[in-house]
Amino acid sequence: MNGFDDSPGFFGFIKDMPLFFKLFGGFVFTVVAGGFLFAMVRGLRIWMGNNASEVVKRAVIVVDKRTEVWGGSGDSSANTSYYVTFEMDEQSRIELPVRADRYGLMVVGDQGELTYQGTRFKEFHRWAKQPSI
Repeated sequence: MNGFDDSPGFFGFIKDMPLFFKLFGGFVFTVVAGGFLFAMVRGLRIWMGNNASEVVKRAVIVVDKRTEVWGGSGDSSANTSYYVTFEMDEQSRIELPVRADRYGLMVVGDQGELTYQGTRFKEFHRWAKQPSI
C-alpha cells in the first residue's frame, strides 16, 4: 500500500469530457495565451524601437489636443489618455501621447521646441511671445 488513493485527481474530469469541449477549451486557451504574448511582444518592440531612435529637437507649433477616455463601466474607474499634435516647419505633423500634467500646460497655438524620441514625448519648451504694441 502506497498511501495514495487511485482517484483520477484534479483533472480527472477531462478524461470523460467530449472531444468537442476538449478542442474548444484548447482553442480558447491558445487564443488567450496568444493574445497576451502578442501584446507583450508588441510593447517590447515599441519600447526597443523608441530606445534605438535618436532624440530629436524641432521647432513646432501645437495644432491640436485630444483625450481618449476608456474603461469606467460598472464599478471600475475610467482612464484617460492625452495626446498633442505638433506641426513642424515643413508642415509635417506628429501626434504624441503626453502625461496629464504636460497636457494641461500646452495650448493650441503655442510655439516652441519639442524634444521627442521615436513615439515618446520628452519635453516641450514654449517660446515667450512678444507683446503686440
